[in-house]
Amino acid sequence: MATKGNPGDLRSRSSTSMFIVAGLCCIFYLLGAWQRSGSGKGDNIAYKITQKSEDCSLISNLEFETHHGNKAVNESSFVVKEFKPCDGQYTDYTPCHDQARAMTFPRENMNYRERHCPPQEEKIRCLIPAPKGYLTPFRWPKSRDYVPYANAPHKSLTVEKAVQNWVQYEGNVFRFPGGGTQFPHGADAYIEQLASVIPIDDGTVRTALDTGCGVASWGAYLFKKNVIAMSFAPRDSHEAQVQFALERGVPAVIGVLGTIKLPYPSRAFDMAHCSRCLIQWGANDGKYMMEVDRVLRPGGYWILSGPPINWRNSYQAWQRSKEDLDEEQKKIEEIAELLCWEKKYEKGETAIWRKRINNEYCSDRDSRVTMCKITEVDDVWYKKMETCVTPYPETITSEEVSGGELKPFPGRLNSVPPRISSGSIPGVSVDSFHEDNKLWKKHVNAYKKINKLLDSGRYRNVMDMNAGMGSFAAALESSKLWVMNVMPTIADKDTLGVIFERGLIGIYHDW
Repeated sequence: MATKGNPGDLRSRSSTSMFIVAGLCCIFYLLGAWQRSGSGKGDNIAYKITQKSEDCSLISNLEFETHHGNKAVNESSFVVKEFKPCDGQYTDYTPCHDQARAMTFPRENMNYRERHCPPQEEKIRCLIPAPKGYLTPFRWPKSRDYVPYANAPHKSLTVEKAVQNWVQYEGNVFRFPGGGTQFPHGADAYIEQLASVIPIDDGTVRTALDTGCGVASWGAYLFKKNVIAMSFAPRDSHEAQVQFALERGVPAVIGVLGTIKLPYPSRAFDMAHCSRCLIQWGANDGKYMMEVDRVLRPGGYWILSGPPINWRNSYQAWQRSKEDLDEEQKKIEEIAELLCWEKKYEKGETAIWRKRINNEYCSDRDSRVTMCKITEVDDVWYKKMETCVTPYPETITSEEVSGGELKPFPGRLNSVPPRISSGSIPGVSVDSFHEDNKLWKKHVNAYKKINKLLDSGRYRNVMDMNAGMGSFAAALESSKLWVMNVMPTIADKDTLGVIFERGLIGIYHDW
């Protein structure tokens, strides 16, 4: 069922996935497509648990309450309705990214590539089916490099991106060599180049944002550095790219930098990345760079690879004029200076800027730009992107990191996040944070007793539909899986910023 959503789309079908609804007295696992992923043992466990859903004595010693604090409802008032599978033609259907509907919206500022959900009368009332012959995905890390053809049967990228080593079709599988438009020889070497400038190896950088991610190979190989990337790409002619990423076991959503703010809180990411992502960074008076600045932590890094960087040596290969590329780079440099970013590196077609750690280094900036209202920097749900700069939280000294300094990961995972220690979130205290951590460790231990496969690598993509402070994901933390922490827009307390400060990732969404 389609709901009015955000610029990042949560796909109906996600490979090797597990969804846990914490507000229910029992656990429900949705594997692959509607519990028929092709794995016998895992699906049998899921089926048995679902069959026992009326018998909550499975874990009678635990109390399951929603994060929202909703009052208990009378279960006898529930009317159970069964939804049938959709026809096979809907295998790749994403309600709010329907291509026919998208083409009716303006192309200006990528508006037509944003979410446009169907009206009530056009919503379908069936379950999106898996592709015919869908197979259990390979376990990580093999899934990073191989995806069964049946799981995402689209070959167009193997032709269009053949020389760039995005993806290759070999027999009954797709192989992902780890290449990209700006790193055709592999992501490993490219990431090592970045690591010579950015502290990727020591846990200082943990969360990353990849804009225009393709098949998300950058994010896939960052896992080797214990860095987790939120990747997004539009639903365009490369219709399978985000599905490829999910089938590989890499975090990704359908999304675009267009007219709406990104569905993430301010100061969320340690690093943001664009590898020939085709975003017009210098357009609209720098609005897109201002949005990156909003979601980038003080001291965070922005990487731009590809046009217009190093245009003097590459303009012919890019088939663009020297004048056009020169003007584009000048605009980007001017906006970066206006944002008070420090340029740290430029070599070949890659440039890196660093956001200052606080406003002490940017004393003249505020008089040159329009500042956003500090009360609205996290109010992003379907809000228009603005041409304004997000203020730094106040600091006392020039050495202090605005918003609070974070420990290198994994130390930050269970440390009290600065948003909590500073009292920035009403009703959330240091004590309640520790209690929440303790409670979810208890719950996860109970889940593992019920499902022995939980930490075996059988589940790779996990979603917490009501993430609270991210304690479920923290308790489940493992190199074998990752958790998409969803912050419902109707939640009493917005704690998505806390989740990112813990070194986890998440997204706003309206269920």
